[in-house]
Amino acid sequence: MSKLSQLREMTKVVADTGDIEQIKKYQPEDATTNPSLLLKAAAMPEYRYIFDKAIQDTADQSGNERVSAVMAELAVGFGVEILKTIPGRISTEVDARLSFDAEASIACAKDLIKRYRNHGVDQSRVLIKIASTWEGIQAAKVLEKEGITCNLTLMFNIAQAVACAEGGITLVSPFVGRITDWYKKANGQAEFPPVSKDEGVLSVKDIYAYYKKFGFTTTVMGASFRHVGQIEALAGCDALTIAPQLLEVLGQDNGVLPKQLDANNIDHSIQKIDVSEANFRWLMNEDAMATEKLAEGIRNFAIDTRKLEALIEQKI
Repeated sequence: MSKLSQLREMTKVVADTGDIEQIKKYQPEDATTNPSLLLKAAAMPEYRYIFDKAIQDTADQSGNERVSAVMAELAVGFGVEILKTIPGRISTEVDARLSFDAEASIACAKDLIKRYRNHGVDQSRVLIKIASTWEGIQAAKVLEKEGITCNLTLMFNIAQAVACAEGGITLVSPFVGRITDWYKKANGQAEFPPVSKDEGVLSVKDIYAYYKKFGFTTTVMGASFRHVGQIEALAGCDALTIAPQLLEVLGQDNGVLPKQLDANNIDHSIQKIDVSEANFRWLMNEDAMATEKLAEGIRNFAIDTRKLEALIEQKI
């Protein structure tokens, strides 16, 4: 049995891609997308039909309004096609430029859900992705109360995870690889650290243990992996979203994959963390890595969003 098959027995395997053919190949339960993945997929000839349909369906609009509508239809269009190939849910992201505007994030999320409904997709099959800023978490709390499930992304500090859990958020995505990247650079390391000392891996383990200790039901989904060792070190986590190239490596390896995370084997000395707004902002401020990577992640998603908008402008 491959390590990928073994992983499926203890962890929900999610595909981190917008490439529908890769999703068909690896047959994950769920899939996640983001502006960078959509930009890459939109440029592929085999998905031209999704692009063309988004443009056709917005022909009654013009200017910036049409560009925004095409952007939303494109994200939903890929989601609809992906949902045809998986049994579970698709994560679709709110515009990263709204990361510090709760009300605008709520409006964007509701618009995406409405578009999914127009395509015959029930909202139960959609996770709305929002950056784990204070404002993003508040927006997600409102959406969850209205039955719109959310995936809080760009997570680098346990304060973000605790605030999400206390807010009743469905799922969180701690970014393993980006945390590792920061510490690797800060420590002047040429190679990746062993997983036992990998800050990205340890971050997910800490969040997992905190949730299980205090009975939170929010799903922990590790994301942004740099190598299979990080994935193997988190076997047993609620869910892991994995890029196709790493799914392939796991699928070709028939070695034994031990379970590493177990809700019945956690540190019960963990203390509660205060995530009032003031303390949340202070804890983030005190964590240079989390502050820098959250800001960088939002900026980079915004850059790719603008690139996609430019591509749309050329098409229309």
